[in-house]
Amino acid sequence: MVKKVVLSVLIGVFAIFATACGNNQDEKETVTTDVKESYKSFYSKSVFLGDSLLIGLSDVLEESNVISNAGATALFAIEEVANIANKKPEHVYIMLGSDDLLMPVDNPKKDSLKNYAKLIEKLKENLPNAKIHVLSVPPVTKEAIKTEPRYKHIPDYNKELEKMAVTEKIDYIDLSSIFEKNQTLYKEDGIHFKTDFYPILLNHIKEHVQSSQSNEG
Repeated sequence: MVKKVVLSVLIGVFAIFATACGNNQDEKETVTTDVKESYKSFYSKSVFLGDSLLIGLSDVLEESNVISNAGATALFAIEEVANIANKKPEHVYIMLGSDDLLMPVDNPKKDSLKNYAKLIEKLKENLPNAKIHVLSVPPVTKEAIKTEPRYKHIPDYNKELEKMAVTEKIDYIDLSSIFEKNQTLYKEDGIHFKTDFYPILLNHIKEHVQSSQSNEG
């Protein structure tokens, strides 16, 4: 009975997150065909899994390469493993955690990392040859933290996320340098991003992956 009540609460919270995050995606933005085509080859065998922060990525990549759901958490993302496995990607990039920190539980960070590890293990089971990459949770603006103080825990969450990646023997990609160099990438809510963010993100990831491959070689 307790489990059913908890599940009902989580589903309700998820619906609230989906509505809140989805409202920031109503404004449709576009990226030129030339820009989109420039990434097709490199990411053709990749899948990006994330929350509403990645929804705009489908304006740059093909929609089949992006699985993003408003309000998604590591727990709910586990349900996408079969869908990802069917795509047979060589690389899986994950950006989750922003919504996890808002979950109404005693220790959101601990719960999230536990579920994140389960997600990683499920991906390994279904895609033993795929390279799994965990992306750090992007920071939010100071104004956004004033509105939602729980976002102040993002830096600590990322430290634990990096430790988890080491434990799970997967790749961790730190995105902090993107925001150190670009302070105008945010939409008005201070959480989501303008379309200009996504090419920068993809370039950053590409450079990281190519560098890692060179070091392995």
